[in-house]
Amino acid sequence: MLDIKVIREKPDWVKDKLKWRGVKPEEIDELLSIDAKRREMLVKTETLKAKRNEVSEQIAQKKRNRENSDEQIGQMRSVGAEIKELDEQLAEVNEKFNYRIVRLPNIPADDVPMSMNEEDAEEVRTWHEKTKLPFKPKAHFEIGEELGLLDFQRAAKVAGSRFVYYYGKGAELERALINFMLDEHHKEGYKEMQVPYLVNDESMFGTGQFPKFTEDTYTITNEDSDLTLIPTAEVPLTNYYRGEILPAEKLPIYVTAFSPSFRSEAGSAGRDTRGLIRMHQFHKVEMVKYVLPENSWEELEKMTHDAENILQKLNLPYRVIKLAAGDASFTSAKTYDLEVWMPAQDTYREVSSCSNCTDFQARRAQIRYRTEDGSVKLVHTLNGSGLAVGRIVAAILENFQNADGSVNVPEVLVPYFHNQTKIEADPDFIKP
Repeated sequence: MLDIKVIREKPDWVKDKLKWRGVKPEEIDELLSIDAKRREMLVKTETLKAKRNEVSEQIAQKKRNRENSDEQIGQMRSVGAEIKELDEQLAEVNEKFNYRIVRLPNIPADDVPMSMNEEDAEEVRTWHEKTKLPFKPKAHFEIGEELGLLDFQRAAKVAGSRFVYYYGKGAELERALINFMLDEHHKEGYKEMQVPYLVNDESMFGTGQFPKFTEDTYTITNEDSDLTLIPTAEVPLTNYYRGEILPAEKLPIYVTAFSPSFRSEAGSAGRDTRGLIRMHQFHKVEMVKYVLPENSWEELEKMTHDAENILQKLNLPYRVIKLAAGDASFTSAKTYDLEVWMPAQDTYREVSSCSNCTDFQARRAQIRYRTEDGSVKLVHTLNGSGLAVGRIVAAILENFQNADGSVNVPEVLVPYFHNQTKIEADPDFIKP
């Protein structure tokens, strides 16, 4: 959530920045108009409450002196009725104010490409040459089905489209990747966590999914509570310290977790309907940081390199791009996407987004730290995929495929994969 003080002090600057996030200038004007009315009513309410306290003291004094206080009691009733009416009006104005401010996205950093087109993303660097195979590469879903690693057909029967069964070596490959990724993040100082897969509305609000993106989630409603399946482990990881004040000397704090992610993929009809790229349920290893504001940009670079480290050790060609303002997530001030090379598609595909959310999430979730002088300030939060596991399975199948249909196992994964160096067709797999 944005700081209303910044919007009041620099409205034109905010308008110019947020126009690249799809916010119209009149939306800021409306917010400021409501804010001005809210502040005026607050002053009036506080003045009346001060008057009520003064009259109350007068009544008490008269009673002590055994004097008639009917006039003051009448004033008290009149002021009380006025306060009640103002409080009701103020509640309505506050609701209008909150409705608008919680739907404004984060302000993009100065070095972010100011554009609403994803094509205007800035390529920062590439690593390794694109994989060139001496035969026509097969798509990962073809390889996975032929080797008996992936079963989309039976998943559709059991759950629906955009679900998959990992079978045999396919399941082992996912598990190997998860363990490898968590071990690598542990080396970089991340504390591993096991997180809830269902969270409450306050948590979804804290990280910015609610109220703007409720249609992208799966919510479970019963008579006792409303809980939402997490769209990413970012939600429970970031909300771990929600409503708390952390000691400054404990920062930075790095945490990581493996979890399933659940997304309705609203608005993505017809996109990536085959394969592992766009699923309703997928696995991901997530990184989250709580840091001092003055260090957050440096910490974003380090987090991005932590994600790149995984791809480099897997020997997968990739590039890093800096997203344009209009293509970054709602909470992000700056995002780097890591895109891995997919030979069958002849293009790069995203496998990680690393974002600095500055104090945007911390203000919503009230995650703060106490300085040495005793003052309390908002932390900066960062999050990044480290990595999207299913998409890395897809990248391995395409980049390490052989002409005979088998797939080589990346060297770094061999110890995690029962020391097997190659994946061949599973004779026990019964094709649908």
